[in-house]
Parts: sequence; C-alpha cells; structure tokens
Amino acid sequence: MNAGRTLVLFNYDWDSDAFERLAAQWPSDSAGFDLFSFPSNLRLATFDLQGFVDRLARQARRRCWAAVVSHHEQFGALAAALLAERMGWPGTRVSAVLACQHKLVARQVLQQVCPEANVEFALLAARYGEPIPDGLSYPAFIKPVKAAFSVLARKVSNHADLTRHTRFRPFEQWIIRRLVEPFDRVARERLADVPTAHGMLIEQPVDASQHNLDGYVFKGEVRALGVVDAVMYPGTQAFLRFQRPSGLSPDLQRRALDIAARFLGAIGFDHGFFNMEFFHDAASGALKVIEFNPRLASQLADLYRRVDGIDAHAGSLALAAGRDPADAMRCEPKASAAASFVFRVFDATRVPAAPSRAQQREFARRFPDGWLLTMPKAGRALARDFKWLGSHRYGVMHLGGTDPHDLHERFRAACAVLGWPHADPRDLPLEVLSAAPGAISRFTGVAT
Repeated sequence: MNAGRTLVLFNYDWDSDAFERLAAQWPSDSAGFDLFSFPSNLRLATFDLQGFVDRLARQARRRCWAAVVSHHEQFGALAAALLAERMGWPGTRVSAVLACQHKLVARQVLQQVCPEANVEFALLAARYGEPIPDGLSYPAFIKPVKAAFSVLARKVSNHADLTRHTRFRPFEQWIIRRLVEPFDRVARERLADVPTAHGMLIEQPVDASQHNLDGYVFKGEVRALGVVDAVMYPGTQAFLRFQRPSGLSPDLQRRALDIAARFLGAIGFDHGFFNMEFFHDAASGALKVIEFNPRLASQLADLYRRVDGIDAHAGSLALAAGRDPADAMRCEPKASAAASFVFRVFDATRVPAAPSRAQQREFARRFPDGWLLTMPKAGRALARDFKWLGSHRYGVMHLGGTDPHDLHERFRAACAVLGWPHADPRDLPLEVLSAAPGAISRFTGVAT
C-alpha cells in the first residue's frame, strides 16, 4: 500500500479506467478537466497553469497527497512536473518535460547527441496568418512547435497548400493560443533563448513504418517496456491501429533504446515514463525519431498489460512514489496478440452513428475483455476535426486474441455488434496483421 494518496492530473479515458482499477492498492484523487468533453472544456477559457499548480500545492497537505502523476500531453505532464518540484516529490524535471514538448528544442538536442536519428528541420519564419516565405522545399511536413494528438500536423505539397493550412478563423486562432500559451509561458521562463512555441516546424517527410518505444527511467537507468507497431490508413498519416507484439527485431529495438537513452540523458530526464515515436526504413535500416513524449502513452499501456503482463499504470504510480516500478507492474497476461483499433472517417457526410446503449451492452456481454471509447461530434467541432486532423476519430476499441488471426476475427465480430464498419475501404487485407511492419504501415509524413 502506498503511504498517502496520489494526485492524478487530467485523468480521463484510458487513465481513469486504469487508476480506478488500481484504487484499492493506490488510492488517488483527480484534478484538471477534459479538453474533449463539454462543458468541462469550457475551463480552457480561463485556465492558468501556474495558478492551477499553486492551488494544488496549497491543498496537498490537507488532502494527504504524497505524489503526483499525469499522462496527459497538453497540460498534465508539465503541471505534474511543476507540482512535484514545488512539493519535493519524485518527478520528471521541468526542464526535461519542456525539452521534449518544445519540438524545435527536441530536434536541436537530437542533432547534437544522435544526428543519425534526426530529420532535416527548420522553424517556419511566419506565425499563423502571416505570409508564407518563398524558397521553401516541397513536399514538406508541417507541425506545431507545441501540440498534441496530431493536431495541425500534415504533409503539404506546395506554397499554396501551406498557406491554406495556416489560415484560421478568429475562434480557431483563440483555441490554438489558449492551448499553447500555458506551455510557452513556462518555456520562456525556464529555457534559455528558446523561440516562442506559437509557431510551426517544417520537417523532411519520411516514408517508412512507424513504431513506439515505451519505457521509463528510474534513478537514471533507462528501461524499456517494449515496442508497439503503428498501422496507418493507407495513403494517410492517420492511425488505423496500434498492435503488440511488435514485428521489429530485437536488434532494432535495442538500437531504438540506445537512441532514447542518449537523448534522455542529454536533457536530464532521469525519472519518469517516456514514449519515443520513430520510423524504421526497412531498405536502409535507418531509425528516425518523430518525437519524444515525457509521459506514459496511455493508449498503448493496455496492450502491454494484455500481452506481456506489464501494468504500466501501476508502474507509473510506484514511480511517482519514488519506488522501483518493476515489481508493481507484474500481472497476468491475457492474450498473445492485442490491438488498439482506431475508427476514423475521412468524409464529413458519412460519419457513422454512435452505437446505442443496447449495442454497447451486447458488446460488453460478448467481449468481456474489450474496451470501448466513443467520441461522437457534430457541427463546428466535427468540422474542426477535419480541418485540424484531416479526419474524424469517432471511436477506439481494444481487444486481445489468441493469435493475430483470432484478434482480427474478434474485431470484425465486435464491429458487427456496434454497427460500425470493420475497416475503411482503403484498409489493407487481413494478412497485414502477421506481416513485417515495413510492409504494413508505410506512409509519407512525420506524424505527431
């Protein structure tokens, strides 16, 4: 039993379910709001990151909090680092969180310590709405200096394409500024001579399979949980599914861990969970870093629990308390293959209906190991998805299976229960689940 309670920041979706499951052993409280749910997301209008941390610090003793954890990319990871620093609790260094999340700084550090794993990059010399400079090379990949969930990250083909991509209505500009400003204020205070995060980064497009290295650092030792492979909707940068086990060889996984260790050591990341997104080019053997996330990738954590018997959420609670997570993470695996299936639509006129309560009850009855998240949107929120992401993600389903074939058959049956299409018409055939990653997830662009 942990002495004291753990404060979980921005706790929803995968995290809320996992922490509720662990509540008997690791009692916790939650603070923060859901950026994707109304009316919770109205708090974005007045959100002050430093004020938020100050209020939590004043409450800590009365609420018996002894640790803080967050796997939320936009605000939570930085807020948790600031609060842990303020209270003297174990936590990731604030400067390390900033170095990961400021995409330009991360690229600059990677260029110093591991240039072979970097891509060509440059800061776009224009803010949102300003004229795009001439002389840029196309195609190019454009992404915000600070963002999450692949928002506004996409490949652009020419000057006109980039101009259209960086033009926003006043309300859209207000949302972007409110999302970035809390981070930018701390970055300007803590990082020397850092450019504003209110900008865009241009990167060299990459055509290769995409993967996630997940791990943690305890007392300066970098340890891997494993690698999860990403599969894209063909011809897009949109995730179709994440799957475990990985098809990458042990040697390639060791190389990825070495890259991560060099980068994390350079930024002083000596405590906490991390996720490294990267490409593997099967032809050249090259590994190229997409980005580092200074927190547990919650969506992927469930796959390790199902297949490997590794409960990373339990490990994150132990690590937040200053304990070695290794023992806390051990659990019984339930499947030989597992995937996080992402339901997307690329046509705003063909958005599937959300499953009824009866359909969701039937899903729970037939697939007791399943996990389902529905994300229905309409109106301006739906339109914003298509502009900022190029698609609408309307659901996520987690399932396990005795092997890849069984997993895919269970997925098809679950889709039939929910009334959702089991695959986009452009999806790859069944055989891709057991193919080498280089054959299943090739696309052009650097996704965030």
